[in-house]
Amino acid sequence: MTRWIEETFHPHWKVALKADKVLHEVETEHQHLVIFSNKTWGTVLMLDGVCQLTTADEFVYHEMMAHVPLMALEKPRRVLVVGGGDGGVLREVLKHPSVEKATLVEIDRTVIDTALKYYPEVPGDAFANPRVDVVIADGLAYVAGTDERFDCIIVDSSEPIGPSAALHSPEFFAACKRALAHDGILVTQNGLPFLFPDHLAGTTRALAALFKRVAPMLCTQPCYFGGPFALNVATDEKGHLKLRPKDLAKRARKRDIAGLRYWTPEVHVAAFALPAYAASVVEDAIGQGRAQRGETEASAKDVPGADEHDTDRVATDRVAKPAKPRAPRAKPAAAKPRARAAAKKPAAPKAG
Repeated sequence: MTRWIEETFHPHWKVALKADKVLHEVETEHQHLVIFSNKTWGTVLMLDGVCQLTTADEFVYHEMMAHVPLMALEKPRRVLVVGGGDGGVLREVLKHPSVEKATLVEIDRTVIDTALKYYPEVPGDAFANPRVDVVIADGLAYVAGTDERFDCIIVDSSEPIGPSAALHSPEFFAACKRALAHDGILVTQNGLPFLFPDHLAGTTRALAALFKRVAPMLCTQPCYFGGPFALNVATDEKGHLKLRPKDLAKRARKRDIAGLRYWTPEVHVAAFALPAYAASVVEDAIGQGRAQRGETEASAKDVPGADEHDTDRVATDRVAKPAKPRAPRAKPAAAKPRARAAAKKPAAPKAG
C-alpha cells in the first residue's frame, strides 16, 4: 500500500510526499521523526509533520547559512554552529581554510548518528575533521555560559515551536551577541515570511535591539513549501553588508572555494533585496528594535564604561529609507569620508 506522509505544519492546507520506502521512524523524547526515500526529493527527513531536509536540495540552505556570513569576514577563525546536527552547515564552514575551530552544539547525539547512517552525503567527513569540536548540550545554555568568542555564530535551528522556541528568543540572541567577537556576525533561520510575517518581524526586532545592522535575506528552498525562505543576518560591522560581487568573487578564489551549487557572489548580494511584502515588515521591526535599543542604552549611560552603540541608524541597506541630508560643516581642508559601523534542533537537523 502506498503511503503519503503529510506536512501538518499549516492549518489550512496540506502537502504530502510519497514515501517510496520508510527508512526509519521513531517517536523520540522530543518529537516524531520519520526518514523516507522519494524519487523526486531523495532522502527526506520530517519532524512532527514538518519537512526539515531533503538530500535533493539541502545544498541551498546550507550554502547560504555558511557562506554568506563567512564570506563577509576577512579571515574567520572561530565558528559556532548551534543545532545543525545533520552536518550540512558544518560541511560548508570547513571549506573556509582560515577556520581553525568549528564548534557544533547539538542537544541530541542521535541527530548526528541519524545523519551519518541515513544521509551520510550531507555531513560528508565533516564530523571526522580535526578542526571540529562537537558538544552535546542545550544551545541556549551553552551560548549563555561559554567564555569563548566567535567570529561567526550560525543558528541552524528548527521552527520556533516546542523546545526550539528558545533558540528564537531575545534572551538567546543576547547571549549570542555576548559570545561574538566585536566585529562578529550572526545568522539564523527565519522561516517563510509570506506565510509567517510575525516570525520575521519578531526575530528582526530582537536583533535590531542588540545589533547596529540587521539584514534579512531570502533563498529559494524548494522543499520548504510556501515561498522564499528567510535567513537573518546581524552584526555591528557595517562593512560586512557592503561587499560587492567582485569583492566576494576575489575572496572565493583566494579561499579556493568553487563548485558550489547555489551560492555565488551575485546571489549573495541579491539575496538581501526583499520584496515589498517582506521589506515593510522588516522596516517596521527594525524601527521598533532601534527604539528599544535606544531606551536600553540611554539607561546604560550612567554605568561607567558602558558600551555606547550608534543608534543613529540601524537598518538594512535594502530596506532603510534614505537619511536626510545634513548641512555641511565648515572644514579647514577637505576631509576624508568616514565609513564604519554596522537550537532545533532540540533533536534533529535543520530549521527549528
